Amino acid sequence: MGSCTGGKEKADTALADEKPKVKLANVTSRPVAQIQEYTATVEAEVKNNIAPNSPVRIEKIYVEVGDRVAKGQKLVQMDSSNLNQLRLQLENTQVEFNRIDELYKIGGVSKSEWDSMKTSLDVMQSSYNNLLENTSLLSPISGVVTARNYDNGDLYNGSTPVLTIEQITPVKLLINVSEQYFTKVSKGSSVSVKIDVFGDEEFEGKVDLIYPTIDATTRTFPVEIKLANRDQKVRPGMFARAILNFGTEDHVVVPDLAIVKQAGSGDRYVYVYKDGKVSYNKVELGRRMGTEYELISGVPHNSQVVVAGQIRLVNGAEVEVEK
Repeated sequence: MGSCTGGKEKADTALADEKPKVKLANVTSRPVAQIQEYTATVEAEVKNNIAPNSPVRIEKIYVEVGDRVAKGQKLVQMDSSNLNQLRLQLENTQVEFNRIDELYKIGGVSKSEWDSMKTSLDVMQSSYNNLLENTSLLSPISGVVTARNYDNGDLYNGSTPVLTIEQITPVKLLINVSEQYFTKVSKGSSVSVKIDVFGDEEFEGKVDLIYPTIDATTRTFPVEIKLANRDQKVRPGMFARAILNFGTEDHVVVPDLAIVKQAGSGDRYVYVYKDGKVSYNKVELGRRMGTEYELISGVPHNSQVVVAGQIRLVNGAEVEVEK
């Protein structure tokens, strides 16, 4: 029994003394394109809600959802009873002003009487013009009808607009960019945009607006991108991906096999080999490029990293390199 036990202890000791075997890869710094992808929802360039300024019955709606409309086109006719009454009052006031005006010219009335009548006429004219605008509803933009909330004969209740018109030539995306790129985004620069529903088809956008301040909570700043969308293929509400290129930077690139994820956290590590030992280096990942990762930090230029055999490794362990 003693002989058997002693043999087992020697075997365990030999196993413990055996160095973990690893495979290495040489890694260096090289220029890496600083490409960032941002997700966004397509928005209309302009969105207008069409409605009168007070509750009134709808006589006729001339358009349907999906119709294209031109600026100034008549969209809705509201009940015109109040407008007709005000028109008669305006005509009577105009006749009375004309009479006062003729008398004023020959000295038949005072300047104050003429001023008072002129003021009454101007107020009546302004009221009439305002009611006219809210009786015959015109489109303020050229666009597409995206919502119709009432039918002919309904009473407009003020809670929702009668129609919604959206201008979709162009359309826009709003993305939030990390503050580290604040000095690298310029107005007018090109942006590649992909719309999920169109697969890999690319659309050319332009940076149209850069917000001047950084959000202190998220450390990002909004950037507005416009797509010409002349064929009106892209529609508001679609899911989009905007790809910005911020030039190139020299960063270490490692095989994806070298990346180790720490259990219980989102941290990533790489074992770096030097003088027979490995160090457990925390790294900041950049882009994934096929089977490689760009490292923002964590591994020096001209290093050797472990790409196989990490399971038995600990920080500072001596290892045996497999050829």
